[in-house]
Order: sequence, then C-alpha cells, then structure tokens
Amino acid sequence: MVRCILLCWLILFLTGPLQAQDYPRQTFDFDLFVQELFAQQEDDNVPYEDFYETLFQYFQRPIDLNRTTPEELASLYILSRPQITSFFRHIQENGPLLSIYELQAIPDFDLITIYKLVYFVRVADTGLYADQRPLLQRIVGEDNNALIIRYERTLQERRGYTLVDTSSRSTTRYLGSPDKVLMRYRVSHTRDYSLGFTAEKDAGEQFTWNPDTRRYGFDFYSAHLQLYNKGKFKSIALGDYQLQFGQGLLFSSGYTVGKGSETITTVSRPNIGIRPYSSVLEHAFYRGAAVTYTLGRIDVTGFVSRKPVDANLRAQLDTLDNSGDFFTGIQTSGFHRTPTELANKGRVREQIVGGNATYQSSNRTLLAGITAVATHYSSPIQKAGLPYQRFEFSGKSNYNVGTNYAYTWQNLYLFGETAISGSGGLGTVNGLTANLSNKVELAMLYRYYARDFHTLYGGAFGESTRNINEQGFYTGIKIKPFAKWELTAYYDRFRFPWLRYRVDAPSHGDEYLLRLLFRPNRQSSLYAQFRAESKGRNVSDNITSMDYVGQANRKNYLLYYEFSPTPVINLRSRVQFSSFELESPQTEGYFISQDLNFNFNKVRLSTRYAIFDTDDYETRQYAFERDVLYAFSIPAISGRGTRLYALLQFRPMRKMDVWVKYGLTHYRNQKTVGSGLETIEGPRRSDIKVQTRYRF
Repeated sequence: MVRCILLCWLILFLTGPLQAQDYPRQTFDFDLFVQELFAQQEDDNVPYEDFYETLFQYFQRPIDLNRTTPEELASLYILSRPQITSFFRHIQENGPLLSIYELQAIPDFDLITIYKLVYFVRVADTGLYADQRPLLQRIVGEDNNALIIRYERTLQERRGYTLVDTSSRSTTRYLGSPDKVLMRYRVSHTRDYSLGFTAEKDAGEQFTWNPDTRRYGFDFYSAHLQLYNKGKFKSIALGDYQLQFGQGLLFSSGYTVGKGSETITTVSRPNIGIRPYSSVLEHAFYRGAAVTYTLGRIDVTGFVSRKPVDANLRAQLDTLDNSGDFFTGIQTSGFHRTPTELANKGRVREQIVGGNATYQSSNRTLLAGITAVATHYSSPIQKAGLPYQRFEFSGKSNYNVGTNYAYTWQNLYLFGETAISGSGGLGTVNGLTANLSNKVELAMLYRYYARDFHTLYGGAFGESTRNINEQGFYTGIKIKPFAKWELTAYYDRFRFPWLRYRVDAPSHGDEYLLRLLFRPNRQSSLYAQFRAESKGRNVSDNITSMDYVGQANRKNYLLYYEFSPTPVINLRSRVQFSSFELESPQTEGYFISQDLNFNFNKVRLSTRYAIFDTDDYETRQYAFERDVLYAFSIPAISGRGTRLYALLQFRPMRKMDVWVKYGLTHYRNQKTVGSGLETIEGPRRSDIKVQTRYRF
C-alpha cells in the first residue's frame, strides 16, 4: 500500500510544470535552510532552538563582508573552509568588496552557494559603523529593537490539570495553569553591542510571587549585556552567555549540528568565542562574566560562571561518610510543574572558572589555542552504580585542559582538538575538509573519547549526545556534477568500547546517507534522500530472562518537492517512509504531507495537511513545521491519523507583527493521547500559539 502511494505521488508531481517563468527573486526560505542543516532527529530533547535563533540573528542582521572574520563566516555553515580562504585571498589581492555581486568573481564560489549566502551577508558602507555616540543613545536610536510576547496552550484538558482523584494511586498534579507564556526583549547592533532579557513560564508551572521559595512571577529569567570592540577588548559579556572554542570538545553550547544532509561544512566547528544568550533552555548557558582581550595576534579570554542547577539531592546512606547530600545528575528539562520538580529547582550550585588563549596568523591560515576550565558543584555527583555508569564522572570537581588547531593550505583545511579531564581520560577529534575540484568536496574526521573522559559542556562531533566512550571515523562527500544538481553522502563507522544505557556489552555500528538534489530553476527544487543506521541495543530473551545485544537496523526514505508558480504561492510535497528491525519482525511507518503557503504584501499564510501511519514508536516520523518567529518545531509523530496546521502572520501596524498558529492531530483507533500527566482523554490534540512583536 505504501509503495503504491509513493509511486502515484511521484508520477503526479513529475508530470507537473518543472519549468517555470523566471519570476523575480523568491523570498528566502530560512526555515527550510536550517532544517536541511540539522541531523536526522531521533531524540525528542535535542536543543535545536538556540542554534536556530543564532542563525536567525545573522539572517536579520547580515554580516558585513568587509569586516568579518573566518570564524564568523564559518558559523553560517554555508561556506567550506577552502571557500572562506579563497574569499579572504580575494580581499587581500583586490581590496574590500564594492558590491555583493562581486562574490561571483571569487574562485571556488558556485551559484548554489551564493544564492544561500547573500541572505546572510552584505557589503555595507564604512559610515554605518562610524557612530561615536554614547552607548545609551545608540541603543535608543537602534532599529533592531523589539519586544516579543508569546502565548501557547493545548486546548484539550490533560490529566495533570484535572482534580486530584483520592481513589487513584497517583495524586500528583501540576501546580500551575496549562498556559505557556514567554516575554523577550532584545536590542543589538552588529559588532557593537547586544542587550536583552527573557522571561518564561512553561505549561503547568505557577506564575506566583513568593520570595521564600525564590519564585518571582515567571519561572525562568535570563538577561545579558555584551559589548564588542572596545579598544583592545574584543568582547565583554555580563549576565548570561555562551562559549564556543575549538571543535566543541570542552565548550560547544548552542552550536551542535550533528550528521545531516550537509556533509561538509557542519563537520568542523567555528571558534567564535563568547556570544550572548537569549534562549529559554534553562541549562545550556553560563551566568556571570566573560571577557576577550587582544594582545597582538593572540586573543585571551577569561570567564567565570555561577548559577543554580536542578538536581534531586539525596542523603548519604554510607554511615562511614555522612558529609552531606549527593545527586545522581543534573536535570535539564527546565520543568517545575509538580511538587517534586519544584523541590529540585536550583538545589545545587555550579561554579565554572576558566580561560582560553587563541593565536591567529596574519594571513589567517593558522589558528591555535589552549583552554583550561574548572567546574565545581556544591554537592557531589554519585551515580546509581549500574555497570554502564562505572566510568561516569563522580565527585564535586572536574578539571579539563585542551588544545585546538586549524590550518589552511591551498584547498585543504586541517582541524582538531585534544583534551584531558581530571580523571585522566583523553578526548580527541581531528579532521580535514578539501576541495578536490570545483565540483567535488571531501570531509574526513576521526574521534576518540575515552570511557573515563569527562567534559560537562562539550558537544564535539559524535554519534552520542555526550563525548564519552566512543570511537569513530566519518567520511563525507559533496559532488556538483552539473550546475543544477548536487549529490551529498556520508559514511560513519563507530564503536563503543564500554557499556551504554540499554546496551549491556561493548557495541559497534555504522550509518550512511545519500541525497540527490535537483534545482531546475529558482521556482522549484526536488531531492530524494536515503539514510540507514545499524547500532547495538539490548534484546530481551524470554527463555533465559537475560538481555543480549543485537543490531537495531533503521532505514529512512525521504522525497521532497517544492514549487512556486508565482511569487505569492508556494507548494511543498513531502513523503517519508521508515523501517525498524531488532531481532524481530520489521515494523514500518510513513508520513505524507502537502503544504500550501501564501505570501502577500503584509500577510503570510502557511498551511499543511498530512496523513501518517506507524506500527510503533520506533518508526515515528519527524517533520519540520513552520512556526512563529524564533520558535523551531519538529514534532515526533507516531500512531495512525492526520495532522494539520495553519500559521498566519500579519502586520496590523507598521511596527507590529502578529503570528497565530493552530495545529490539530487526530488519531485513529485511540481513546487517549499521550501518557502520564500529559494524557488527554479522546483521540485528538489541538494547540494554539499566538505571538506579537513590537519594534520600537
């Protein structure tokens, strides 16, 4: 049945108009661009929102090409390192760019890359950065100055909001209302300053003022002030901030992309140093102060952070050691909805102190750095003692020292980082990217993370979400055989020398992806993608009552077509199919959607209708959805049913924008939706989201 649907759908759109009139340049689809960067998602808790927001800041305030740096350009994940080197060589030989159209004259730059890049960069007059007024006056007169208020709610009542049933075993309920509210203000100017604050209340959390329990209205607050280029001070950050050094082995907050259809530019990480934090992830940031000072060719960064983290403190049971409480790990959900979650809020103090020194040569071909960091908790971490946790971090303090490098030679870019933790465990990641010709790019990367290597804020390239107990080798390639075609592929082989969660023995696996993209013109694009993964996982043996490790095999197929017959109308068709097998009969699932989007002068309407059918949660489908500004939505869908949403954006007045989104998921043959306190009685779930932005 599924194959018949795929065949009919393929015939339908291939007989449609692939050739269209050359209309004026289409509006850039930022959401689709970011979606293609991200990896194939399997974890519902991947923190994509922060990376999404960082790229959107560049989209709103494009980079000045005559004042940028190699690391800033690399953070867009559009240009390869050899292309970046070629760009700066062109500047050195010909002087500053006079026009954005000059990009076509730079060697190694192709039209597909330029079409993406032009929406994130600009060639500005020098007078735009000559404002010498006091900081307060510059902030007041800045046009990139906006307040955002967002409201979300699930319309059906969930179990956590019902009255307590004393006859039931569980009497836990959410303490607050089902409303989710966010308020954010930010004003910034490129390479000058950034100032902002964020406040959020999640659904189920209380909006209350109670100093005794350290609750002051919203559940979460964040604020930052960051200044740039003040004499020899390259950056000064106060409040909440993030750090990115080297390849992210020690510091990679907010810039983890993973393995996706972009197989070259996302392999290496940009060395962007300090950047402001304004997201709502309640754990992936630092709170305190950080500064970068320039000493000739060397940038010296020092930072200190101190903030409370959520943890379930427990009393010591060992009578020989009654020094105090311990906790098994930091809770990163950020939810404080139930009495237990609220009791765990901010129970442990985390303190981080460290520094980095980075050298860059005058011709920008060599970068080398060293990083040192010390992390201390007010109570010790003590794992539960399960076999797979034997080499996990324990205690109050962790120390790391690491070095990183990057070197460009002609069309070859070499990069890497090596670090050691207080336990003696070693972590290293090294790779290269190369332009073999103007049509072929290659990336290779080797990583080794010892089973006792502990990096608490690292996020370097890897199969696991944490850099521990892993060894692997990745090869990626990008081929552009013709002007309108692009082929990308990667193969990654990895192994885990020690036990893992749900894997009670050393294991191994591999993963590969193949994607073919065709853009016949500016108005249409088509791509087909196949991804396969094999990874060890426990299998239950009903005869011996013992688990053994088998290979879980997962395959994903994706077919996508986009067509814009006019500048107003955009159509998108998507078909996904997946299968999963683990020592048992294979299960399958599919997702088929049709998007119809309208873009008028002051009104934008995005709609989708989709059907899905999965045998189980292992074959769940992830499909990106358009959302309100700064929100990233890629829900996990399983079961059988239909999914539809409509997103309306309009401008009631010159300085105000409004977004309204309604989504409905209807399940067949189900009496309830969700589980636990999120259970809904009935076969459907509908959500409403409203957001306003006022630009001062």
